[in-house]
Amino acid sequence: MIDRSDLFSALSHRLTESRALALLGARQVGKTTLARRYADLHNCAYFDLEDPQSLEALAQPMAALDALLAQGRTVVIDEVQRRADLFPLLRTLIDRHARPAQFLLLGSASPLLLQQSGESLAGRLSLLYTGGVALDEAPGMPWQQLWLRGGYPRALLAGNQRAAMRWLRDYLALVIERDLPQIGLNVAAPVMQRFWRILAHYHGQTWNAAEPARTLGLSEPTVRKYLDFVTGLQLVRQLPPWHENLGKRQVKAPKIYIRDSGLLHYLWGIDDDKALWLNPKSGASWEGFALEQVLHVAQPDEAYFWGTHAGAELDLLMFKHGRRVGVEFKRVDAPKMTPSIQIALHDLKLDALYVVYAGTRRYTIASASGSAGRAAVEAVPLADLATMKADWM
Repeated sequence: MIDRSDLFSALSHRLTESRALALLGARQVGKTTLARRYADLHNCAYFDLEDPQSLEALAQPMAALDALLAQGRTVVIDEVQRRADLFPLLRTLIDRHARPAQFLLLGSASPLLLQQSGESLAGRLSLLYTGGVALDEAPGMPWQQLWLRGGYPRALLAGNQRAAMRWLRDYLALVIERDLPQIGLNVAAPVMQRFWRILAHYHGQTWNAAEPARTLGLSEPTVRKYLDFVTGLQLVRQLPPWHENLGKRQVKAPKIYIRDSGLLHYLWGIDDDKALWLNPKSGASWEGFALEQVLHVAQPDEAYFWGTHAGAELDLLMFKHGRRVGVEFKRVDAPKMTPSIQIALHDLKLDALYVVYAGTRRYTIASASGSAGRAAVEAVPLADLATMKADWM
C-alpha cells in the first residue's frame, strides 16, 4: 500500500553524486526500511548503533571501515548521532578513498547530528530529508485516512483507529523520555508533556513565547530552546515570515505546525473522522496537513508565510527557480476570490497562486487578465497535487 519508490530513487541518485549522504528525518518515518533496501541491493555493510553486535564490530572503527571501503563497499550507519567520535574519522576515510557512495548515514535530524556533521564533514556530506508517508506514496488510500492518522507508517496502517492513537501516544512518550534527553534536552517528562500540549494549541498560529513561558513558569529563551529542539527532530515546522518592502507592518514571528497530523490529533484528543470534521480547529489541522503535502510535491528552494498587521495574509509563499508561487489552504467545497488573495497577488508580485481545497474539481478562480491583474488563481483538489509536479517548476 505504501510506495516510496520516488524517495528511494532520490536516495540512490544522490549516492551516485556524493561521497556521503545523510538520510535525515523524525524517528519511525521509514528511514531504516529505505536504507536496508538499498543495502540489500548493493551489498552494503550495515551497522545499527543501537545494536550491541554493531557496536562491537565498530570497537576499532578505523580498521573495520577502512577495510570495507577498500573492497569498494558502501557503509550504512544507522543512528549515527550516537557515536560523535565517528565524525572526524569519517572525514579521514572519505578523503582517503575519494569515490561516490562511501557512506549512507541515518539519524534523527537533531541539532546534535547536524552540528557534528557540519564541523567534520563540511563539503563532503549531502543531506536528504524525509518525512512521513505522503498522499502520493499511498495510492488508493483516501486522503481523509492519512489526514486523520498522519504519516507514520505504523499508525497509518494500524488495524483500527484506537490502535493508531495508542501507537502515537507511545511514540510521543519515547520522544520525550528518550530522544530529547539523548540530544541534550533534559526536561522532566510532565513539563515536556505540557509543552507539547501548548504546541498543539499554537498549531497554525504565529509563535509568541511569552504565553508558553508564563504557563510553564519558565523564561522565554528556555521555551524558545525547547521549540528549537523539537524542530530539529523534524517533529515541528517553524514556517518563517517573509518580509517585503511595502511600507506596511508585517508579521515577524514564525508560524508553528506539528508536522504529523496524527500526532496533532492525538494531542487534541481527536479519535475519529466525525470528531475531526466537527472540531473548531479542524481548519488549522487541514492547513498543516495540506502544507506538508504541498512541500513534499513542490520541493521549493525556500518556503515562507506572509502576513500584515492589517489582516492580509498568504499561507505559503514558495520560491523555486526564480518563480514566486503562492498557496492558500481552504477546507471548503468551492473556494472563491478573497480580498486577502488579491492583496497578496499585488503586493508579492506572484507568478501563480493555488488554493488547495478539499473538493474534487480543478478550476480557475481568476485568470491572469482578470481582476487579480498579476497571475492566475486556481483551485486545486488536495488529491490532485501529485499531478502538479510540473506546475511548481
